[in-house]
Amino acid sequence: MSEFVAELIGTFILVLLGNGVVAHVVLKKTKGFESGWIVITTAWGLAVFVAVFLVSKYSGAHINPAVSIGLEATGAFAWAKVPVFIAAQMLGAMLGATCVYLMYKDHYDVTEDTDSKRATFCTSPAIRNLKSNFLSEAVGTFVLVFAVLLIAGPTFESDKMSEVKIGLGSLEALPVGLLVFVIGLALGGTTGYAINPARDLGPRIMHAILPIKGKGSNDWGYAWVPVLGPIAGGLLAAGLYVLLGL
Repeated sequence: MSEFVAELIGTFILVLLGNGVVAHVVLKKTKGFESGWIVITTAWGLAVFVAVFLVSKYSGAHINPAVSIGLEATGAFAWAKVPVFIAAQMLGAMLGATCVYLMYKDHYDVTEDTDSKRATFCTSPAIRNLKSNFLSEAVGTFVLVFAVLLIAGPTFESDKMSEVKIGLGSLEALPVGLLVFVIGLALGGTTGYAINPARDLGPRIMHAILPIKGKGSNDWGYAWVPVLGPIAGGLLAAGLYVLLGL
């Protein structure tokens, strides 16, 4: 499997399961309607575990532009690969969000609240303060990328840069899934913890494109926060990692 295909599949699985649980919880007449934040954060953590487990041996399972950019900043990942990985991640996220919509279409049709419908695609703040929202996304992603670097660490083949292997099997994928789970529980209450530009922007684009009944605003005025906040957090994590000589 090529790295592009692996990143596409990994991000597709991530968004299919992650956005799927949000749809399950917030859309009307599902089996788990209003089952709450614990269900959402648990499923997102497990979604990350599954995605990393499935594609890590092929691409390193970045499945997140902030991870790819952060790893490049450590010198462990070639810059030329970053646009390829991000393109795959964006496409995978868009396809995952589309699949969630097709599966839950009947429930979108009977849900009146436009914010709930948009929430199944992308994040929004609990209290809209763009500066603090940006900080929340940066802090959450800092924790994610710094911990991933400590869990996995850069690997090299001979003298050539190669992708960082986030996980080679369940024992290495599980800590990453648990990491996202606890980030959601501890830090996700302010913005919904996108901590992944592709996970938010790709589905937001599909929210704008898909013929969702009564879908409401795409909230483009907020869209830059879950893109630039995670990138800033990933770069800060990479900088600290390098500064500490880890």
